[in-house]
Amino acid sequence: MVTSVSFDWMAEEGKKLAECRHADPFAVLGPQPHDGNWIVRVWMPEANEVKLLTNGSSSVMTNHQHPWIFETVLKADPGSDYHLKVKRGGVEHEQKDPWSFREEWMGEIDNHLFAEGNHHHIWKRMGAHIIENKGVKGVMFCLWAPNARSVSIIGEFNTWDGRHHPMQKRQGGIWELFIPELKEGSLYKFEIRTQQGHCYQKADPYGFQHEVRPATSSLVSKLNSYKWEDKEWMLKRDNRNALDQPISIYEVHLGSWMHAAIKDPYIEPNGDSRTPVPAADLKPGARLLTYAELAEKLIKYVKERGFTHIELMPISEHPFDGSWGYQVTGWYAPSSRYGTPNEFRQFIDRCHAEGIGIILDWVPGHFPKDGHGLAFFDGSHLYEHSDPRIGEHKEWGTLIFNYSRNEVRNFLVANLVYWFEQFHIDGIRVDAVASMLYRDYLRPDGEWIPNEEGGRENTEAVLFLKQANHVLFQHFPGALSIAEESTTWPMVTKPTDMGGLGFNLKWNMGWMHDMLDYFELDPWFRQFHQNNITFSIWYNYTENFMLALSHDEVVHGKSHILQKMPGDDWQKYANTRALLAYMWTHPGKKTIFMGMEFGQRQEWNVWGDLEWNLLKYEPHKGIQKLVDDLNHLYKSEPALWKDDFDQYGFQWIDCTDNRHSVISFMRREHQNGEWLVVVANFTPETHSGYRIGVPKAGFYEEVLNTDGSLYGGSNLGNMGGKATDEWNIHGYEHSLNICLPPLSVLVFKHQKNKVNSPPGPKKV
Repeated sequence: MVTSVSFDWMAEEGKKLAECRHADPFAVLGPQPHDGNWIVRVWMPEANEVKLLTNGSSSVMTNHQHPWIFETVLKADPGSDYHLKVKRGGVEHEQKDPWSFREEWMGEIDNHLFAEGNHHHIWKRMGAHIIENKGVKGVMFCLWAPNARSVSIIGEFNTWDGRHHPMQKRQGGIWELFIPELKEGSLYKFEIRTQQGHCYQKADPYGFQHEVRPATSSLVSKLNSYKWEDKEWMLKRDNRNALDQPISIYEVHLGSWMHAAIKDPYIEPNGDSRTPVPAADLKPGARLLTYAELAEKLIKYVKERGFTHIELMPISEHPFDGSWGYQVTGWYAPSSRYGTPNEFRQFIDRCHAEGIGIILDWVPGHFPKDGHGLAFFDGSHLYEHSDPRIGEHKEWGTLIFNYSRNEVRNFLVANLVYWFEQFHIDGIRVDAVASMLYRDYLRPDGEWIPNEEGGRENTEAVLFLKQANHVLFQHFPGALSIAEESTTWPMVTKPTDMGGLGFNLKWNMGWMHDMLDYFELDPWFRQFHQNNITFSIWYNYTENFMLALSHDEVVHGKSHILQKMPGDDWQKYANTRALLAYMWTHPGKKTIFMGMEFGQRQEWNVWGDLEWNLLKYEPHKGIQKLVDDLNHLYKSEPALWKDDFDQYGFQWIDCTDNRHSVISFMRREHQNGEWLVVVANFTPETHSGYRIGVPKAGFYEEVLNTDGSLYGGSNLGNMGGKATDEWNIHGYEHSLNICLPPLSVLVFKHQKNKVNSPPGPKKV
C-alpha cells in the first residue's frame, strides 16, 4: 500500500473520474514518479482484480484509496512496457494501459496552425486514427471541445460507459487519448460533460465513417488504404485550365436515380454493413444501389449520354434522407447508405478511368440541430453563433457556422482539402452561397443583425469563402469551384487577389428563371417576352457562368421540365427539345438534373427512382437521343465552349424578330477560327423561306435539327444543309434561305473556304 499519497486527494480524484468530471487523468493515472520510485495507477471501473505484468513478473495491484483506482510501486519507469490482467464480473482478460501512452498527438505547430485557422490537413490529427504507438497498434482519438468539463470515448469496447475512457485535455481545448489494441470498424462516440454537468453523446465531427441511419455512431476507419489507379487523370486535370474545356454535368441524387429489387423488404447487404431500408420510405421491394452497383450502372449510363462530369448531391453523411443530403452531420465521411469509403473511392476511380469527372455538392452554409451533430457541441455554441438572429436559418430549421472563429473556418477549409485529397474529386458546387453572403437572407426586419458597418453583408462569410477558394486552388489548380449564387453579388468568379470570391464558375440563376418563365408561356404570348431569351447575353461576360437546370426546379409543385411546357404532348416534347438545344448552344457550361435527359413526367421524389419505363416510348427516347447528340456536338465543336467567357465567342445575327419568336446567332472560337450558326424558332409555326444573314459564302451543313424524326419531331428541315445566296440581310452580304421547323433549334456549320475567323457584320 502506498501511504505517502494523501488518501483524501486520491479518493477525490477517483470520485472525479467516476463522475466523469476529470479533465487531467494523466496527472493521476499511468506511471507517476514518487520518492525515487514509480507508482503505476490504472483506472478500471467495476474491476474485481487487476494484476500488472512486466518483465515476466506479475504483481497484484491494490485499490485501497478508491475501489476503481489500482496501483503498485515499481523501482523504475516502465513506460508503456507492461500489460494488465483484469478480472471483472468473473471474466478475465489482458490489455495495455491507455494512460501509459502520454505523448501529445497534436504538436505545437499543429496547435498553432489550427488556432489561427490555417491547418489545411487538420483531419490528419483530429478524429480517430489507426496508428502504431511505441510498437503497439491501436487508435488515437483527438477532439476539439474547449468548453467541456470532461470528455470520454464510448463504444462497444467499453459497453458505451463514459466512465471507462476519460480523455486528457491539452492546450487549446484539445482532448486526446490512445486506446491500444482497438480495431478498425469499432463503433464509438464522444461523451461530453458540460460545465453545468449535462451529458451529450456526439458523433465524431472528423469521423471518416459513420453508421447507416438511423444509427448515429462513428466507425474507426483507416485512411490511405485504397490504391488509386487514376494518376494520369489527376496529372492531366491539374495541368490544364479547368474552364478551357467542354463541361457538361449530369446532376444525380444517388438514392433516387435507380433502385434495385430486394428479397427482404427491411434490410439488404450494403458494402461491409447492412443497410436499414424502412418500408415506408422506398417503394415495396426496392432498395438503394451500392457504390459498386452505381459504378456499373451509372457510369455506363453517363458515358453513353456523353456527359463530361457527374455532380453528386451531397454525399457527406446525413441522418435524414428527406433533406436530400443538405443537412450534414458527417462532414468527413461519404454516406454509408451506399457502402464504405473505399467503395466510394473505387466509384470515383472508375469514373476517371472512363473519362468522367466528379463534382460534389458541398454545404458549408449551415448544419442541422440533430443531437449527435455539431449543435451546442461542448455545452456552448462552439460551431454556431449564439444569437439566432445571425446563427439560425429558421425556415430551414438549421444553424449557421460561426465563420468568425478560426477553428470553425479551419474545420470547413480542411474539409474541402480532404475531399479532393482523399477521394480525388474534381470539383465542388457550393450550395446556397447567397444565404452565406447576406445577414438578412430570408429574415424579416428586426430578425437580423447588421455588420460592423451597418450593412447587410456577412463579412465573415465573405472572408471564409475567399479563404476556402484560395486554399483549394493552391492545392488543386485544376479544380472546379462552382457557386450557387442567386443575387448580383459582384466578382463571384474573380480571383481572390483581385478582390473576388475566388470561384471559377457561377450558376446563372437569371438565365434559368428567364428560360423557364418563357417556355411556360403559350407560344403566342412569347412575342411579347423576347427579352427573356436575349437578356442573358447583356450580362453574360460579367461572370464565368454555368447554365443549370437543377433539382430545385422539379420539386415542390413546380412540375418536371416536360410538364412545365404548354400545349399538347407534341408541343411539350418539342419545347423540351428546343430548350435543351438552346441551353447547349448558349454560352456557358452546362448542368441538368437526372430525368431531364429523357423527359421525366413526374416531379422528382427522393423516395422513388426515375421513370425509366418512359424509355419504352419513342418521344422520350427521342429526347434522350437529342441529349446524346447535343453532348457529342458540344464536345466536338470548340466554338460551343472554347470562348465561353470571351465576348468573341458569341455574335448575334438577329435577336429582334419577336413577331416570329425567332433568334439567330453565331458561336465562335478564336484559336482555330471555328464557328457555327444557330437559329431557333420558339413557336409551333413552320417558317419556310426564312432568311438569315451569314458572314461567309458557301455551303452550310445542317449539323443539328431538334425537329428530326430520330428525336420525335416532324422531320422538317433543309435536306442536310443550304448554300448561300448573295442576298444582303442582317448586315451580311450573304444569307441562307432556310426552312425553320416548329419549336426547333437548328445548327449549321460552314463547309467551304474556311477562314481564321468569320468577319463581323457589314453595315448597309
